[in-house]
Amino acid sequence: MSIIATFSIAAYDPETKEWGVAVQSKFLAAGNAVPWVRAGAGAIATQAECNLDFGELGLQLLAKGYTAEKVKNALLALDDRPQDRQFGIVDSYGNSAAYTGSACFNYAGHRCGRYYTCQGNILVNKETVDAMAETFENTAGSLARRLVAALGAAQKAGGDSRGRQAAAVYIAKEKASYGNYNDKEIDLRVDDDPEPIEKLSHLLDLHELYFGRPEEILPIDTEMAIKIQQALKEKGYYKGDIDGVYGPETEFAYRSWCGVANYEMRFLEGPQIDARVYPILLTGIEK
Repeated sequence: MSIIATFSIAAYDPETKEWGVAVQSKFLAAGNAVPWVRAGAGAIATQAECNLDFGELGLQLLAKGYTAEKVKNALLALDDRPQDRQFGIVDSYGNSAAYTGSACFNYAGHRCGRYYTCQGNILVNKETVDAMAETFENTAGSLARRLVAALGAAQKAGGDSRGRQAAAVYIAKEKASYGNYNDKEIDLRVDDDPEPIEKLSHLLDLHELYFGRPEEILPIDTEMAIKIQQALKEKGYYKGDIDGVYGPETEFAYRSWCGVANYEMRFLEGPQIDARVYPILLTGIEK
C-alpha cells in the first residue's frame, strides 16, 4: 500500500484553453503519480491510497465529453476500495468534482469551485485547502502561476502534516509543446527537495525564460549593435568588425548564440531583440 498524502489543485483556464494540476506532498516524486492532464479533455489529481487507473480511465471518459461529476461516479463504481481514495476532476467545460473517502487520514477534505477543485489529506488543517482555493480565485497571471501560488498559500496555511518533499505542475494546451508537437505545455517536477514549492517556482521562472515568447521588443540602433557585436565576439560567435551594423553576419552570430544558450524561442529576425534576452547577452546574468 502506498499512501500519497498531499494537497493538490486541478484547474481550467477558459481564456487560454489550458488544463492543469499542481501538487505538493511528503512523498517521493509525487508528480509521477498525482497529475493527469489532457488538452481538450480535462485534468485529474488522484491521491491518498492512490489509484492510478483513475487518471488513465478518467481522462478517457473526459475525452468522450462526460462531465466531471459523471466521471467521478464512474470511477467510484469501478473501484473496490473507494473509502481509501481521494481525487479531484475538472472537465472540458470547466465543471469540477471531487471525492474524499471516509478512510482517508485527517485532516482530509476538498473544495470545488468554478474551473477548479482543491483537495488534500493528512493535512495540518482545513485552512490548507481553503487557502489553495481562495488564492487561486484571487490571483492573476498564467494558469501555471496561479496553481503554484495556490500551493504556496496552502503550505503557509498549514500544509502536509508530515512535512515537505516533492512538488509538480503539469499544464496541457493543444499543440503548445516545444515545437508544437503535442499538448504538453509545462511538465515540471521537484522529486526530492526540502523546499519543493520554492524550487518549483524557480523552475517555472526558467521555463518562462527559455520557452516564453518575446513580450517587449527593442529596435537595435547603432549603439546597441556595437554592444551586441562586442558581447558576441567575447563569446566567440562573431568574427567581424565592431562597426555597429546589425547585418547578416551579426544576426547569424546572435542566432547561433541563442541556439546554444537555449533562447531560440526568443530569437527575432531583423534588427530587433527581445528585451529580456538583451541584458543576458551583455552580462551573462539570467533574471
